[in-house]
Amino acid sequence: MNARTLAHCTAAAGLTALLLVSGCDRRGSTAYQGYLEGEFVYLASPLAGRLEKLAVQKGAQVTAGAALFTLEQGAELATLRESAERVRQAQARLADLRKGQRPSELAAIEARLAQARTAAELSRLELERATKLHESTVLSDDDFDRVRLNHEANTTLIVETTAQFITAQLGARPDTIAAAEAEAAAAQAALDRAGWAVAQKSQSAPRAGLIYDTLYREGEFVAAATPIVSLLPPENIKVRFFVPEAEFGALKAGDTVKVVLSGRAAPLEAHISYLSPKPEYTPPILYNRENRTKLVFLVEAVFDPAAARDLHPGQPVEVSPAK
Repeated sequence: MNARTLAHCTAAAGLTALLLVSGCDRRGSTAYQGYLEGEFVYLASPLAGRLEKLAVQKGAQVTAGAALFTLEQGAELATLRESAERVRQAQARLADLRKGQRPSELAAIEARLAQARTAAELSRLELERATKLHESTVLSDDDFDRVRLNHEANTTLIVETTAQFITAQLGARPDTIAAAEAEAAAAQAALDRAGWAVAQKSQSAPRAGLIYDTLYREGEFVAAATPIVSLLPPENIKVRFFVPEAEFGALKAGDTVKVVLSGRAAPLEAHISYLSPKPEYTPPILYNRENRTKLVFLVEAVFDPAAARDLHPGQPVEVSPAK
């Protein structure tokens, strides 16, 4: 073997040994590169208006229910007052229809009923006397018929006045009352809608978290559904890291991983919440045995909210499976 051949063999052997060592080191390494990411909650009002008050500052920690911002409410408050008066009007009209006639009107009808009963009693007595006289042929048929018909008319008047008294106590007809009830319900719905509009002009934090950013200043006009505050709850902070294809199959949802951050002495625990079904690689490659080692899969893990409170999205980390 000449010197040139010996040199080639020595170089090849050295390269093979280097590849074997590097491959073993990669298989033995359990640290994956990743970064922290936050899923922000963007808070907005569904209605447009001028930003009247911004109650929080960027970087502040807020609790659930804390006031965030208020838009101008002049038009909505006026609509709310108008709707409240329309509800009062509709309810008063409905109550009036249900009551029937006024007490003084009912008293007048009742007085006419008493008069009719008195007249009927008097005509009954006259009819009894007239009947006896007619039977003894002292009273003519014409006079008897006149007394008899007068009593029948007084009796009919009692029935008529009684019906009027009952009707006056009933109130309006059922169809009219049903229409008034529908009108009152529509007025109440308009009031509820106006109250909702007023409430939407003031927004509070749906949960505790960090005010990551404020996107408008007081006095600026904000279009409808435009975010004004971005909130980062601690439970929305997660770690994203990339695992080689050869080690991806050993992971499963719910596994615990250790997350090492710069400046922290002890690693944090997180639980795998998502494993991507699609590999990622750069540049595009073929799926052959030699190139599969270049494939990586995205994995996401979430922290306990108490541990994630002071973490910062974008911070690079190293992730390793928990022993």
